[in-house]
Amino acid sequence: MGQAREVMDRLTEALTTKPDVRVIAELFAEDAVAVTPEAGELHGRDEIVEYWRQMTDAIPEATYEPLHQYEIGSTAIDEGFFGGRNTGPLQLPDGQTMPATHKEVRIRGVDVATVVDGRIVSYRLYFDQMQFLEQLGLLPDFASA
Repeated sequence: MGQAREVMDRLTEALTTKPDVRVIAELFAEDAVAVTPEAGELHGRDEIVEYWRQMTDAIPEATYEPLHQYEIGSTAIDEGFFGGRNTGPLQLPDGQTMPATHKEVRIRGVDVATVVDGRIVSYRLYFDQMQFLEQLGLLPDFASA
């Protein structure tokens, strides 16, 4: 196992089985860039850590079920299912917060992390936002409309 794989595995653990924003902060370079479906492009460790803090607050007992794990040079790629119950407030893109829905989510996603000197310098997360919102009960019921 190479360095990229080790760092990605530590990040997954710090987001799910052992949530810890301090570990998350240690894993990202100070000038890292992350791209997410709902928050767009995040610049710097502080913005990235805040993004993940909000997610771990919203779904504090998250799980991750890996489907595929790859490492190519300094890049690790994971595909799998993120799941859990929304028991904490959800941060909305406009800065407002929404109370917990207490609904279960299970979404398939892909993470891509490039690691230099033991820290993530580039991170990309892909998942279906509509599926996430639907599972939280935050989309209108189009079937009854």
